[in-house]
Amino acid sequence: MQEENTPERNVPWFRKLHWQILVAMALGILAGRIGGTEIVPYVGWLGTLFVRLLRMIIVPLVLTSIITGVASVGGGRSLGRLFGKTLGYYVATSALAALTGLLLVNLIQPGASADLVSAEKRDLPELESAGSPIELLLDIVPQNVIDAAAKADMLGVIFFCIAFGIAITGLPDVHRKPLTTFFDAAFHAMMRLTGGIIMVAPLGVFGLITRVVGETGFDSFRALGLYMVTIASGLTIHMFVTLPLMLLLVGRMRPSVHFRNMTEPLAMAFSTSSSGATLPVTLSAVEKKVRVPNKVSSFVLPMGATVNMDGTALYECAGVLFIAQALGQSLSLEQQIIVVVTALLASIGAAAVPSAGLVIIFLVLEAVDLRGPEVDVIVGMMLAIDRPLDMFRTAVNVFSDSCGAAIIAKSEGHDEVNAQVVGDDDVFLEND
Repeated sequence: MQEENTPERNVPWFRKLHWQILVAMALGILAGRIGGTEIVPYVGWLGTLFVRLLRMIIVPLVLTSIITGVASVGGGRSLGRLFGKTLGYYVATSALAALTGLLLVNLIQPGASADLVSAEKRDLPELESAGSPIELLLDIVPQNVIDAAAKADMLGVIFFCIAFGIAITGLPDVHRKPLTTFFDAAFHAMMRLTGGIIMVAPLGVFGLITRVVGETGFDSFRALGLYMVTIASGLTIHMFVTLPLMLLLVGRMRPSVHFRNMTEPLAMAFSTSSSGATLPVTLSAVEKKVRVPNKVSSFVLPMGATVNMDGTALYECAGVLFIAQALGQSLSLEQQIIVVVTALLASIGAAAVPSAGLVIIFLVLEAVDLRGPEVDVIVGMMLAIDRPLDMFRTAVNVFSDSCGAAIIAKSEGHDEVNAQVVGDDDVFLEND
């Protein structure tokens, strides 16, 4: 479930979504510059409509995605140990990624001096905060899941979906299969709807950018460069520091060997921004070069494409804090904990969703009651410059999946894992 974009081979450049978004951004800048505030009422509604469409699909998309993903591992006591290790690894690495994003945004403060939407012209929302860690824990568990969904209480919805998905995995086949079939079909229907909405993203970006340029001019874009540097730095730290340390300290394997073994999947992930398109290449490299047994790779890697979204967890966490800074809001420690927890849980529901970060970031914003037209405009601006970050995030996600497969296989007693690149002498890092 990486930042999914359908592979676009043999398609003219002007029909590719990321180019259409960039062109829409350029046209929006031009229209806003020429038309000023007078043009905003005529095209600004396009951005408002696009954002409403995204908000419309959040609850059903996350519900079907998380339940389908968690339940897809199936039943059977023999899978319990492997499931536990896999889920534990993915939660740990996603949490580390989210915390990295949190740390960098607090250090760099990319939105602190930004005036992205002239926020002083509007009443800013009051951000909700948990009174204590215990209150935060209680807030995660909904008293009424229907009411939580209606009020967009996404922490409660996500918790219920994860718990319900886990419950489905423990059912006998006669009960489990009808449920998994139903939610899988519902998820694919939501995927189709989401894909249709994403196709109108250029129009939405055009309306959002026209509004912001028409009302505030070019000053609104000054912070975006620093924002991109912040996100890219976080992804770089996670990919080249955090995950290699996991390989070295937990898996007792050489990170340099693993990087060389994963060259082809990483290139594929970066170029396509699609973990789905990359999965066959990843499976081949992990089995043939990293030498992870099929019984491990065939479970861990598809599950990773469902629940492991390190790059997106980092992006959501950093993105929400960036928006808060740009609006002049100061998030308390409790609010930042809520952001991290929500980003972590939401990353589970982002699998296989086209432009997952665009949809899921609204979910994290809702968790701290950060909403309004100013927020919508900033998210649209972030989308307009998101393509290279999207490519990097997908590569990070795929690399994390491969590291998880290697570490889990090693923990299962497969000491041949992480040999030198095929053709080289087999060299291992001893377990003792």
